[in-house]
Amino acid sequence: MHWETIHKDTTPVVPPRLTDYDQSRSAFTWSQARTALAGLPDGGLNMAHEAVDRHAASDLADKAALRCVARDGSVSTVTYAELARRTARFANVLRSLGIGLGDRVFTLLGRCPELYTTVLGTLKNTSVLCPLFAAFGPDPVAQRLRLGDAQVLVTTAVLYRRKAAERRASVPGLKHVLIVGPGAEELPGTVSFDDLMSAAPDTFTIPPTAPDDMALLHFTSGTTGTPKGAVHVHEAVVAHYATASYALDLHPEDVYWCTADPGWVTGMSYGIIAPLVHGVTVVVDEGDYDARRWYRILGEQRVTVWYTAPTALRMLMRATPRQGPYDLPRSYDLSALRFIASVGEPLNPEAVVWGRDVLGLPIHDNWWQTETGCIMIANFAASEIRPGSMGRPLPGVVATVLEQGEDGRALVIGGRVTEVQRPDGEGELAIRPGWPSMFRGYLHDKKRYDAAFAGGWYLTGDLVRRDADGWYWFVGRADDVIKSAGHLIGPFEVESALMEHPAVAESGVIGRPDPVAGNVVKAFVSLRPGVEPTADLERELLAFGRRKLGPAVAPREIAFDQNLPKTRSGKVMRRVLRARELGLPTGDLSTLEGTA
Repeated sequence: MHWETIHKDTTPVVPPRLTDYDQSRSAFTWSQARTALAGLPDGGLNMAHEAVDRHAASDLADKAALRCVARDGSVSTVTYAELARRTARFANVLRSLGIGLGDRVFTLLGRCPELYTTVLGTLKNTSVLCPLFAAFGPDPVAQRLRLGDAQVLVTTAVLYRRKAAERRASVPGLKHVLIVGPGAEELPGTVSFDDLMSAAPDTFTIPPTAPDDMALLHFTSGTTGTPKGAVHVHEAVVAHYATASYALDLHPEDVYWCTADPGWVTGMSYGIIAPLVHGVTVVVDEGDYDARRWYRILGEQRVTVWYTAPTALRMLMRATPRQGPYDLPRSYDLSALRFIASVGEPLNPEAVVWGRDVLGLPIHDNWWQTETGCIMIANFAASEIRPGSMGRPLPGVVATVLEQGEDGRALVIGGRVTEVQRPDGEGELAIRPGWPSMFRGYLHDKKRYDAAFAGGWYLTGDLVRRDADGWYWFVGRADDVIKSAGHLIGPFEVESALMEHPAVAESGVIGRPDPVAGNVVKAFVSLRPGVEPTADLERELLAFGRRKLGPAVAPREIAFDQNLPKTRSGKVMRRVLRARELGLPTGDLSTLEGTA
């Protein structure tokens, strides 16, 4: 299917931040972007000051910073002034525990007001915040606590019992466990978060903070080895602010909802820091995904800007197909919604068009990584959308495509790399270092960090193609790419094609070794409810793939699997599919959905 370019031919509700792409890129400098922030009164730069304290000292003091939707649907509000007091109390709590500059504070919490208090209070105290996903099992929690040199853990009684108590002896550096809510009195070696907070003063002077002081530690899993701790510094807030302006089109009057869990980098950078720095009202949903609940929140909270994940959008698509009556979304008033963006995995073209047809707004895909710390490539509010494209680099971001070697990664000869010049040429995506939120290291692993750079570029490990007009298109991870009969095949392209078939809910594609072709494309397919796996359907899907992709790229084999291995954020884990198919070690499974 050919997906038509979506042009913005209507007058936007709010004038977009970026209207002239070329002019904005030529005029932009990171030093100029820094002037939009206040800085500490005595110099320096601190994320929490930019996100909270400067607003609490302004006419935004009584504005809602957080609008928290509890599991039962009740709503509570935290103003910027109140958030400043709460985060000051937590900073004082840390000081009373002897925790200071550079010391690591871990969170193991769901979406709750105390999480935001902990994150921002830690940053005020110049300590380092490391979020953990609350669905992690005990082993990955303990592993990250050890690797990250944890000294403080903030969690709940339930999560501590299930995830950390039995492994605590393996983390000798963990000095303090703070329990949010009831239960600390029943757990040896823990203290009550609430009791400490109630005894702490609600004013705090942020210590001198250098822009290069460590602020955030985000763990990201590779295909092999232990999780990598990506180090980010306070200066990253400059990139958080600027990219939220351009890629998410945030304005001060917005009501903003980022559905990503704050245990991941998206939920931290764009669920907490960036929107609060912009002074917007942030919706915090303590509940789990449910299509009706999500539509109700969008409508009742008058959400204007919504940032979510392709997996979530595909689940909504299943609940609200593009064909037929759109009863579910039309049951709610979504008229406030003006901009939708998506990140976390490639967004298939059908989802972009579904958004336009069902929600009245196309979905704006964008691309970035834990290591980049901020959005690098995006589809912008005022620009056309080419469904399936990641978009174009943001102002201040210099990207390129590098020629590949036999292993699919950038070809490095004598420390040099070669840029792909031809239109629609494929290769490894690379970014020129120098943006403020670039990771400054992998904790305790300099060799791994150094290997991420070559020829003056950061090597992302993602394969892309760039069209003649400068739009980037995701092909696959370099370690996922399939080489078959001389062709390099990106699994995402095959997965997207298969998902256009009405029977297919999800798919994962790998290369299966073949003595003739080197590899043949094998697709694992999860079917929609009510669809039965049959030999006839298998033949139909194989033929469907050949019609859409051609015989060189289409899958040669189809396997039906209703339980595809996925990360807890919803990505199909191709490396696990490959390992199971070939009888190989599966590597790090700490992010796998359903594991403990």
